[in-house]
Amino acid sequence: MNKYNYKIIAIILITASIWTSCKITKPYAKPETSVTYREKESTDTTTIATMKWSELFSDPALQQLISDGLAANLDLKIAVERINQSAVNVKLSKAAFLPSVNGNVSVKESRLAFPQGFGLFDQSTQYDLGISAGWEIDVWGKLKSAKKSAIANLLATDASKRAVQTQLIANIANSYYELLVLDEQLKVLKKTAKNRETDAETIKVLFENSIINGVAVVQSEANFYEAELAIPDIEQKITETEHALCVLLAKSPTKIERSSLEKQQLTYDLKIGVPMQLLANRPDVQQAEYNFRAAFEESNVARAYFYPALTISGAAGFSSFGLKDWFTNGGLFGNIAGGLAQPIFNKGINKGRLATALSLQKEALYNFEFSMLKASEEVSNALSKYDNAALKEEKRKKQLEALLKAVEFNKELLNNSTTNYTDVLTAEQNLLNAQLRGIDDQSQKLHAVVNLYRALGGGWN
Repeated sequence: MNKYNYKIIAIILITASIWTSCKITKPYAKPETSVTYREKESTDTTTIATMKWSELFSDPALQQLISDGLAANLDLKIAVERINQSAVNVKLSKAAFLPSVNGNVSVKESRLAFPQGFGLFDQSTQYDLGISAGWEIDVWGKLKSAKKSAIANLLATDASKRAVQTQLIANIANSYYELLVLDEQLKVLKKTAKNRETDAETIKVLFENSIINGVAVVQSEANFYEAELAIPDIEQKITETEHALCVLLAKSPTKIERSSLEKQQLTYDLKIGVPMQLLANRPDVQQAEYNFRAAFEESNVARAYFYPALTISGAAGFSSFGLKDWFTNGGLFGNIAGGLAQPIFNKGINKGRLATALSLQKEALYNFEFSMLKASEEVSNALSKYDNAALKEEKRKKQLEALLKAVEFNKELLNNSTTNYTDVLTAEQNLLNAQLRGIDDQSQKLHAVVNLYRALGGGWN
């Protein structure tokens, strides 16, 4: 290659460096957003989101289930594979900075007819062996922005995996507590059915002694059957909840080993920190922010397409009309070239590419803002549910004490023929409803703690 070609390439590189000083791509800045929690203004940055799940959930049986789920859950495994795919894309984006090199070997045979004809031909065979290389210089930052976009997508898939993990822990804990609640409800229903069976036998004795009429007998029997009929429905719910939990654990339907509702901790010191900690703690919010960053860098890539692409290409090797001349000075060849390609007429492709990229960037921004609002809503709802359940506890305790006395008094009055069985039945039904609601209160507190933990972003660290 002569000195003239070197000068041309040098001029191109100098020109490119001057153009590079005119920044085409824009620097990334995190989107600004502001959220608050309803009626919970605090400057304390302590939050239960930083607690390990094994510290919050102290039940050994639940800890084992969560541990099994984290090891086997299929959604979590799918999320890991998506991280692997994104990691490959990052490697590909880095490889774009390197020259592409290709090797080639060819044999070309040609036949040239003499002008005079007579069926005479000049036949020759050309042998080529060489390598070629091409390299795009990242003048406008297109490749750099593409790499940043790939890295942001990788971080987004990692955040997605952590979001799957926090949701999985919450789903396992909620299903576990739901089983404990159903067990407690089943216990109450069985005890109620047993009491009503005893009541029915007592009513028969009273009827035989002409203390009450036959209407009370059939009513007491119907009341007993009603309590018994509610038991299979609860047992079916227990079975279905166990099976749903098995799916989370990636195992076939089976019985779930568990403790009881009375052994669970029901009082928690709930620390929620400040709203802006959601960005640091909550994986789905982080994922939305990374998705926005990826879309932002893609708009930078789209801008770079409007400017010339600088490429340097070269080739070297051996070419001759005989194998014996391949590795000689006469068969050696080499060349290097540099060029700029400026888009002129491309049917609006570049404009369309940029418009689409900017629209996707806005969409990603709106998704990020929505994720922050949704997180704030979930935290506020969980706090409200926990506080309301706690407020009901003391009053529910007093209600149950009063209803127990009402049942006892009505039974005494029935034995003394000063009331009818309808009053006893009403008192028993009111007691049963209050007992089941009391269980619901405990359930509400437990689920509120689980949901608050997840809403704050706990469970992945």
